[in-house]
Amino acid sequence: MDTIPEMDSSNSENNTSINTTNSSMATSSSSSSSAAAAATTTPSRYENQKRRDWNTFGQYLKNHRPPLSLSRCSGAHVLEFLRYLDQFGKTKVHTPICPFYGHPNPPAPCPCPLRQAWGSLDALIGRLRAAFEENGGKPEANPFGARAVRLYLREVRDLQSKARGISYEKKKRKRLPQQMPPQLPPPGAT
Repeated sequence: MDTIPEMDSSNSENNTSINTTNSSMATSSSSSSSAAAAATTTPSRYENQKRRDWNTFGQYLKNHRPPLSLSRCSGAHVLEFLRYLDQFGKTKVHTPICPFYGHPNPPAPCPCPLRQAWGSLDALIGRLRAAFEENGGKPEANPFGARAVRLYLREVRDLQSKARGISYEKKKRKRLPQQMPPQLPPPGAT
């Protein structure tokens, strides 16, 4: 299949260049200079990736037979898109009949397929969920948050963890030790 070319975006990175001489002249308040500095920054890596992913999905819908509009897109179409992306994956996923199934570091090559890694798919869906809502979609109609998509991601995670022999464990947040407020003596205990 052909690779998906990127669609043109209305909020191009070239539109972010702003004359910065105004920020050097605004010395009267720190808030105006910080606002001007924020306006001159380029989009974050996450924002750029989210825009590219959104454009890629839009191109996928346009090339779909028959072409699909975003309003008619469902969780099933998102799953179709994720399966389509598997052909570009770089993660070796051993099948249950492979002698290296369950081995984290196989000693020899095998004919098992290359797939998209679960973490990549999970991050992609997260970015597309956010992009859908930023582009005017209603959260309750978000196809990227569909139950079928969540179940598919869970299935991919479980299958890949078994194939590698390594389980995916949810990262636990480090909690900062809470400082106890100083104890005050009870009233009348002086």
